[in-house]
Amino acid sequence: MLTQQSRLAQEEKRQFAVSMARTESEVLEAQRLRYKVFAEEMGARLPSKEAGVDRDMYDPYCEHLLVRDADSNEVVGTYRILNPEQAKRIGGFYSEDEFDLTRLGHLRGRMVEVGRSCVHAGYRSGGVITLLWSGLAQYMRQHQYDYLMGCASISMADGGHMAASIYNKVRVDCMSPIEWRVFPRCALPLQALDHNVEAAIPPLVKGYLRLGSYVCGDPAWDPDFNTADLLLLLPMSRINTRYAKHFLGK
Repeated sequence: MLTQQSRLAQEEKRQFAVSMARTESEVLEAQRLRYKVFAEEMGARLPSKEAGVDRDMYDPYCEHLLVRDADSNEVVGTYRILNPEQAKRIGGFYSEDEFDLTRLGHLRGRMVEVGRSCVHAGYRSGGVITLLWSGLAQYMRQHQYDYLMGCASISMADGGHMAASIYNKVRVDCMSPIEWRVFPRCALPLQALDHNVEAAIPPLVKGYLRLGSYVCGDPAWDPDFNTADLLLLLPMSRINTRYAKHFLGK
């Protein structure tokens, strides 16, 4: 079995390429990776009717960011991007299934939603997610959008105590201004959970917060993925310069 150190050394030797999916077959590669991570690894109940594929009604309206292993050409990381124009076409953002976004209404025309973020189990030492963030930053700069929004998931394998404890940590310093608060449609029952469990903040959540993201309210419970979801909002003007090189490539 590879140690964390040997996995990191192995990943450093790999070469990666980041791009947007340009064909239906490339989108399908992303959807197969999503199924592998979310359904096979995490046990999520996915609505797709095609075996081994995570596909939903939002996919045709989204752009799909891919990171490939340059040697094998395998898609090893992906993000789904829904811009405000396409969100208007489909009738709203994916996050609106979980949260009331009324207080973010005035930002809609300048706000991009990201989701379905996942990285292949063999590539989680950091390089792939850094490339995904760089690809997102390039997209935001190119199209001159001002806000990045999305749900960050925390496992509820322990019944939600870890999620409640993590939220108890991040709410101290990372809550959004009151005028940007959102409200979960199916709220995590925080009062019934232990808020003092020893729990590490998931790397993706930690990365967003270090960049300058706000937590916009209490977590929602997603029963299909069995996760507690935090709605995060990153104003591009707020990006922490210390971490900008990871996200902006400078």
